Amino acid sequence: MLIREIFPPSPKKETIRVLLLLSGGLDSVLAGCILQDQGLEIVGLTFESPFFGAERAVSEARRMNWPLVVVDITEEEIQIVEKPKYGYGRHMNPCLDCHLQMVRLAGQLLPRYQAAFVATGEVLGERPLSQNRQALQIVERESRLEGYVLRPLSAQLLPETEVEKKGWVKREALLDIQGRSRKRQMELAEKYQLEGYATPSGGCLLTDPGYSARLRKLRSWRGRLKKEDIWLLRYGRHFFGSDYWVVIGRDEGENRILKQLALPEDIKMTTVSKKGPQTVVRFKKKETPVKIREAALLTIRYSQARREEKAIVKWSSRAKEEKLELAKAEWSKYLTENYNLRSTSIAYRELTEDYNT
Repeated sequence: MLIREIFPPSPKKETIRVLLLLSGGLDSVLAGCILQDQGLEIVGLTFESPFFGAERAVSEARRMNWPLVVVDITEEEIQIVEKPKYGYGRHMNPCLDCHLQMVRLAGQLLPRYQAAFVATGEVLGERPLSQNRQALQIVERESRLEGYVLRPLSAQLLPETEVEKKGWVKREALLDIQGRSRKRQMELAEKYQLEGYATPSGGCLLTDPGYSARLRKLRSWRGRLKKEDIWLLRYGRHFFGSDYWVVIGRDEGENRILKQLALPEDIKMTTVSKKGPQTVVRFKKKETPVKIREAALLTIRYSQARREEKAIVKWSSRAKEEKLELAKAEWSKYLTENYNLRSTSIAYRELTEDYNT
């Protein structure tokens, strides 16, 4: 867990301070507005990992002039995705386990930031798996914060918390929103003059069907999830062989990122004769010339050189650099529709290894 104070909290005031789980979505911002109306001091807390970022939270904290703490939970999140106690949603999203972890970590940070309790933007029934009554109770109980997790948007529909009993907030000033309708949130946004707020989609890659399919394949291919692999999985076109993985950039932005994400032992390659993508080849075991050649053929397939009769690919790894000259007859097998990965419904391709290795 790595903590960064993007907008550092000032010395604590005499008022009650609350750690607000700030995703950057409308609900969490509204929760903060409601508590701020009651005179509480807000300190935003958000989390980041390869699966979700903190950009929206940073933007909203800046707009609301709230302090913001960002916590990197990459290793903790990988452990949850590998083996969630409460299972997955529709894809690879362990939403209940993930939110439980965030609330538990927020609880651990209460003394550090001199905050009295944790608040969230959760709405009862908005997300059937992670925001039903049972799920909310599980989060409180297993985070060891029973009575000290306040959900201002739905508080009147939930048991009274210690926060309310102690008089830190007025229960009658909290709300009774439930379900998936956004009507009341939109009315509140108008009241608080919030414009251009983020949609409630969540922004988590684990809810994306294509990314989830690649992640399942990666776990099967590697046998476990590694941070370096997960970052690479976010970008490009993906091709999996039995013990090697080819990732090909789709535009200039991805080409730059792939160069940055390549490990010293990876193969980096691109076409020389004509403009082409950046390719990264990652091996489970030792690299072989035949598999490097196959990756080069795939690189040509997505380059401007695919229309030529011959093409040159340059590849490098550590201190080694070589060039391959290849003929169209060799890469023509990849010109079929099967290797047209423009469709977002195609998460990755398996590489058929019908050659001598």
